[in-house]
Amino acid sequence: MGLLDQIEYPDDLKKLDKPQLIQLADELREFIIDEVSANPGHFGASLGAVELTVALHYVYNTPYDRLIWDVGHQAYGHKILTGRKNRFHTNRKLGGISGFPNRSESEYDAFGVGHSSTSISAALGMAVSAQLRNEDDRHVIAVIGDGALTGGMAMEGLNNAGVQNANILVVVNDNDMAIDPNVGAFKEYLTDIATSRPYNKLKDEVWNMLGKFNRLGPTAQRLIQKVDNSIKSLLMKQSNFFEAINFRYFGPIDGHDVVHLVNVMNDLKDIPGPKVLHCITKKGKGFKQAELNAAEWHAPGKFDKNTGLKIKDDDGVPKPPKYQDVFGHTLLELARENEDIVGITPAMPAGSSLHIMMKEMPNRCFDVGIAEQHAVTFSAGLAAEQKTPFCNIYSTFMQRAYDQIVHDVALQKLPVVFCLDRGGLVGEDGATHHGAFDLAYLRSVPNMVVSAPMNETELRNLMFTAQNYKEGPFSIRYPRGRGVQVDWQQPMEALPVGKGRKVSDGKDIAVVSIGHPGNFVQQALVRLKTEQITPAHFDMRFLRPIDYDLLEEVFQGYKKIITVEDGTIVGGLGGALLEYAADHGHNAQIVRLGIPDKFIEHGKPDELYRICGFDPEGIADAVRDCAEIT
Repeated sequence: MGLLDQIEYPDDLKKLDKPQLIQLADELREFIIDEVSANPGHFGASLGAVELTVALHYVYNTPYDRLIWDVGHQAYGHKILTGRKNRFHTNRKLGGISGFPNRSESEYDAFGVGHSSTSISAALGMAVSAQLRNEDDRHVIAVIGDGALTGGMAMEGLNNAGVQNANILVVVNDNDMAIDPNVGAFKEYLTDIATSRPYNKLKDEVWNMLGKFNRLGPTAQRLIQKVDNSIKSLLMKQSNFFEAINFRYFGPIDGHDVVHLVNVMNDLKDIPGPKVLHCITKKGKGFKQAELNAAEWHAPGKFDKNTGLKIKDDDGVPKPPKYQDVFGHTLLELARENEDIVGITPAMPAGSSLHIMMKEMPNRCFDVGIAEQHAVTFSAGLAAEQKTPFCNIYSTFMQRAYDQIVHDVALQKLPVVFCLDRGGLVGEDGATHHGAFDLAYLRSVPNMVVSAPMNETELRNLMFTAQNYKEGPFSIRYPRGRGVQVDWQQPMEALPVGKGRKVSDGKDIAVVSIGHPGNFVQQALVRLKTEQITPAHFDMRFLRPIDYDLLEEVFQGYKKIITVEDGTIVGGLGGALLEYAADHGHNAQIVRLGIPDKFIEHGKPDELYRICGFDPEGIADAVRDCAEIT
């Protein structure tokens, strides 16, 4: 029996001797490889944090001591060591455990995460709460990657923590990666620290002095801290950022030396106030292919754990492209003809497929790091100087920049093109990543164009249209995954802004859709045709400005209307039709299909569409129900 077989909770972990932790870390890494190779998930980040995870649970008294994981990509080892090992095969599956820390799932998940750069603020809140309750023995630890440190909220948290004097430890898991390689000045700063040979040569001696003087009282502690800071500043030829904002800085240390990590963390427990422990790790550690290509192995899908070869579901039949790739190739086409076009992404060049243009035109593409607010206002600045920015942000992450959309872009009528990837239900990443709200939250913003293509051709045409629209911001949202057209690279044409279309004629019932779910409507109509039920189908294409002429045709011709959207039914397309009916005195039965007014769990997209009732069969059922009502 291996060591991991004996571990159910951290209390079991604490029964091991420190040298045994090396074997445990190896077994934990192999367990993650075994599980994720067959049940896809976030791979490289969790492999890189194995030793950190073991050390943290060995040293600290979780869950009494609060452990917060930023983003959560790296938390698989944490889940396995905290009572979920036997359920880990259900990770990201419908009804199974979440792929991210989740407060409702375990008391060891101190804070629910999924978006970046939140850990320090949450940890500070918990540390101050402990301070107010006089819980001097409670430790609060935030584990944050160097990628997440590029987020403005992380800097806000550090700034405030530096003056609170609460007992908080920030562990910087420095692997030089977010999902793609890190960018920016702060990344360069951490690299300077990690590679400074003179500094690393003397830091252990300084550490030993700190340990000795720590036991001699506060005066000696202050003295040696000043010496420590002076040495760091002299050798680094710059002041230490963390020390400058009143954090005690320790490191960098090898984040894969589990015994040394344990020793250092035990020492840090005796040092009060805000502290930073800088750990150098390797994303994908222990799996050769993931170490060599961390971006590709962030979430690789199924693979052979022995050979590293990815297992592809390829039957040789041509398949439609992913919407993100249609965006990437189309943007490059447009940029070749329009020299004012620039591309912006917050740390997702590969995920958004902006890397396609970036490869050919690197000087016209900008990865701004995990900084959605900055991405939007940076785009606004570009637009103010007559550039045509295509700002690509996942729908769920665009929520983080809502104020900038309103005040910095829409209020000034700046022509920024927002391409919102992963609109709708994204699948296994679950509630933190579903793009449920963008249709509703953008629809309320004056001067904003809100659009959603039904297929790849419409995506290309909307992008072609948006580049020439100068009246204000123009948003185009599209889902995760493949479209419906194999032969999609057709010549582009401009579309009239704010105009929808009738897709198919029918009688008695009108189905009004927006975006990709229009294809589900078409599939439902094929099923209903055999039952002699023939509703009409209208594709609105634009939610703002909405096509009043088309709506009038719908309300004049049909008394039973079904709306279909892959966004929340609160304030989306269905809400727009209810408002129109109330404002114009129409009396019609309106049934809204979409994401209900609750957070939807993780599962395969088709499973989630079915649960929400707007898969083809759900739409067909809604039409049947309407047809039965006289």
